[in-house]
Amino acid sequence: MGIIELFFIAAGLSMDAFAVSVCKGLAMPQCTWKKSGIVGAWFGGFQALMPGAGYLLGVQFKDVITSVDHWVAFILLGLIGFNMLKEGASGGGEETDAALDVRTMLGLSVATSIDALAVGVTFAFLRVDIVQAVIFIGAITFTLSAAGVKIGNIFGLRYKAKAEIAGGVILILMGGKILLEHLGIF
Repeated sequence: MGIIELFFIAAGLSMDAFAVSVCKGLAMPQCTWKKSGIVGAWFGGFQALMPGAGYLLGVQFKDVITSVDHWVAFILLGLIGFNMLKEGASGGGEETDAALDVRTMLGLSVATSIDALAVGVTFAFLRVDIVQAVIFIGAITFTLSAAGVKIGNIFGLRYKAKAEIAGGVILILMGGKILLEHLGIF
């Protein structure tokens, strides 16, 4: 997997965290760079941690699933992408407040990074440098989440649904690309 594909996966995975960050920023009467950094660190850290954990789980089953790994990647990325599309289209989603305490941020961080765990499982079946991938995913998510807090504080919820839809489309396309490459079509 090349850096371009990894960038698109990282961007797609970070859209849930971005959407929640926008909500956090909207709820904040005053948004500082420190608050943006705290939100970015929580979301970026968990988005980096979860693919690593998923990768370790996937490696345990690699020998059993190698013959169907492209289908596993396609199905997991497709399901995650379709779920993000559904959430974005419904306009529903996260109800957040301005709290940045450990309990609140831990819950939100886990909730927005579960899909990254599944992607980490697919990384075990593909040729992915997991250290580079988790650092890249964490950095992209940190950046977009910190920016999302500022954007939410300034612009409100205007871009939340569009971000989730974009993330879903990206993950579905990446899953399709993996499948087509393995089948020799692309």
